Amino acid sequence: MKHTKQRLVILGTGFASFSAVKGLDTSLYDVTVVSPRNHFLFTPLLPSTTVGTIEFRSIIEPIRTAKEHITFYHAFADRLDTAARTLLCRNALDGNEFTLPYDLLVIGVGAVGNTFGIAGVERYALPLKELADARAIRQRIIENFERASTPGLPFEERKRLLHFVVVGGGPTGVEFAAELHDFLTEDLVESYPAMVPDVAITLLEAGDAILSSFDAALSEYTVRTFQRQRIAVRLQSVVAEVREKNLTLKDGSHVPYGLLVWSTGNTQASFVRSLPFEKDRASRIITDDHLRVKGMTDVYALGDCATIEGQALPATSQMAQQAGRSLARSLNALAKGRTPEPFVYNHYGMLAYIGGNKALADLPQVKGKGFSSWIFWRSAYLTKLVSVKNKVLVVFDWMKAFIFGRDASRF
Repeated sequence: MKHTKQRLVILGTGFASFSAVKGLDTSLYDVTVVSPRNHFLFTPLLPSTTVGTIEFRSIIEPIRTAKEHITFYHAFADRLDTAARTLLCRNALDGNEFTLPYDLLVIGVGAVGNTFGIAGVERYALPLKELADARAIRQRIIENFERASTPGLPFEERKRLLHFVVVGGGPTGVEFAAELHDFLTEDLVESYPAMVPDVAITLLEAGDAILSSFDAALSEYTVRTFQRQRIAVRLQSVVAEVREKNLTLKDGSHVPYGLLVWSTGNTQASFVRSLPFEKDRASRIITDDHLRVKGMTDVYALGDCATIEGQALPATSQMAQQAGRSLARSLNALAKGRTPEPFVYNHYGMLAYIGGNKALADLPQVKGKGFSSWIFWRSAYLTKLVSVKNKVLVVFDWMKAFIFGRDASRF
């Protein structure tokens, strides 16, 4: 059967790809989405799910119902043949392979966590990028408290189990430490009153400051806030090796832990590294300002796996979302014979939660902190959620946590 519309294949369901899908006019293209994740995940609120402030399903949107008249394949993209315009894909559940032809291809597969090749990280540390990661962290927190309450347990082992270590002082690491602090002081203190005095939270950062992308005064305010909350911040602390129950820093010191959360930035997935396109030093695909891959006419790339030549853009959900919307407008214009506009990034600021109903707001014209910024943080993210269902569920979760507390059950 001859296709009357161009076959547009989109890889990924993150902010960039999802925004492109939402903005596309599907009457103009035969749209197929390929991803090993069959939903969009609102990652700015992911740290809140690790302790039950927000429930997992409240921040996801199924891709199949996000847009009418699209085809979705729950699969990995393994190999690209640009000459034949085909993708070799592998079903994410059973591993069965299939070939997918395209006329236009959009690569928005995101990035993966960077372990820097440090021994033991992949085996013993827990990342925080997907819902499964948040669920594993939530389970481990409760499990450690249950283990620590065992009669006759040596004191040193109890202290180890109740030492929660976060590696990486970026927004995700900081927000997880803040959420964990709230969980301990507001909920677990009721369930495990004898345990809480022995709990310790440590944030390890290899650089000279946490939240280095924020205004310096806001970064320093966060350190002072964490000190009052008894969250230890250790700067210039580079991890050399991770073992099952402790990690070693480059200065030779050992840090025992019961839970190790690894949040040290991103690197490119093997699929992106294998692609025959020009890349920058971080292995990101280089594109022009229309998000078209350099040297190609039928392949686009956006989000964390790509960069625009000559521009230094942040690898944030804000940038990815804007790029996705811009690409959708461009593709719609091309299908109608119009000239598309180049992508122009607009920076609206950065937000971060730091615990105790306090947040940071690093906006272009205003630098805010404290309770008022927390209200703004919640309001801003509530408006950014992609569906009415998500907004209602998140508000309900916040109310439920405030009235009844977070659930400390193991399930």
